[in-house]
Amino acid sequence: MSSRSTLRTRQDAEREERERLAPWARKSADSMGRIVTETEHPYRTAFARDRDRIVHSQAFRRLEYKTQVFVYHEGDHHRTRLTHTLEGSQIARTLARVLRVNENLAEAVVLAHDLGHTPFGHAGEHALNRLMEGDGGFDHNRQTLRTVDLLEHRYPGFNGLNLTAETRAGILKHGCDWEHPVALPPLAASPTLEAQLADASDEIAYTNHDLDDGLRSGLLTLEQLERVPLWRRARRDVEKRVGAAPERVLRAQTIRALIDWLVTDLSETTAASLERDPPDSPEAVSARGEHLVQFSEEVRDLKDDLKKFLYEELYQHPRVAKMTRDAERVLTDLYRTYRDTPRQLPPQVLARFDEEGEARAIADYIAGMTDRFALAEHRKLRDSNELL
Repeated sequence: MSSRSTLRTRQDAEREERERLAPWARKSADSMGRIVTETEHPYRTAFARDRDRIVHSQAFRRLEYKTQVFVYHEGDHHRTRLTHTLEGSQIARTLARVLRVNENLAEAVVLAHDLGHTPFGHAGEHALNRLMEGDGGFDHNRQTLRTVDLLEHRYPGFNGLNLTAETRAGILKHGCDWEHPVALPPLAASPTLEAQLADASDEIAYTNHDLDDGLRSGLLTLEQLERVPLWRRARRDVEKRVGAAPERVLRAQTIRALIDWLVTDLSETTAASLERDPPDSPEAVSARGEHLVQFSEEVRDLKDDLKKFLYEELYQHPRVAKMTRDAERVLTDLYRTYRDTPRQLPPQVLARFDEEGEARAIADYIAGMTDRFALAEHRKLRDSNELL
């Protein structure tokens, strides 16, 4: 046997997709292509290539120091945007495998979905959106697409990462009513099943790890959680299965049980729906006009109760609210200082003023900052009396 015959080529992988994946799955060989046409890779499929480009991007590395709920210096064990993204991608891989859809595409969408987030999480997003009123506003999904289509600089023939239309559409989610520097990906009545799974994986991941971080930080207590039926049920099941164990083990096992319960319910409910009325192609999924990826009614209601609890007891907690106010003040100060004294900006940002407009170029720069860089920049400008 020749050495070449032992290699698994892209064509082999594409053939295996057609044999293994369900009729409703997106196949790499049928991709709608990239903004700029490129020669296909000899071993990697188009969606696998998307996933790898995202992981190697500068924006992906910066997620390590971007806030999920707690600012990075609040503790070494709290989630960041990076760890959240990795946890979400793990869930997406599992769901894609069991439902026989394209794992590489689902994972690529999850890995990219937070690349446009500002420092300090949603607090930073709200601040920039308010500051950009009259200049197009700010939205993290929009910024993620700007990041992968324009702001990354790694290739000689184009700006951005030149991802496939399917990955870009999964990032964009609900469409847009704003200008974009390149042609937008076509959006159908419904997202692909891979994009729907990516969205659900994101929700499962952040709901459970925010719960874990809330307990770890002391902002949430076990006594409070006894009011939440989903937690109470998972906790009782763990105590029966594990028996006596340290509290940190019981807590970790309860979070694990919650994730497993949600993933299992989503898989089984979605599979049952697909079996009752199976789409015969990915195009049929897109034409449905409804989400086929769904929880059972019972688990959806329990999940929503948990999310309501987190909103009221964690996201609105006085300590988190203070972090939110501080974050909004930092980004507001930075934005206004850069608008008033643009000489504080790096040359590459100033060079984009004519093409992108002053407000959008500054928003791009601030959105790309990590928490610690934004805080350091704020401190530097404050100490030099440049902040207003």
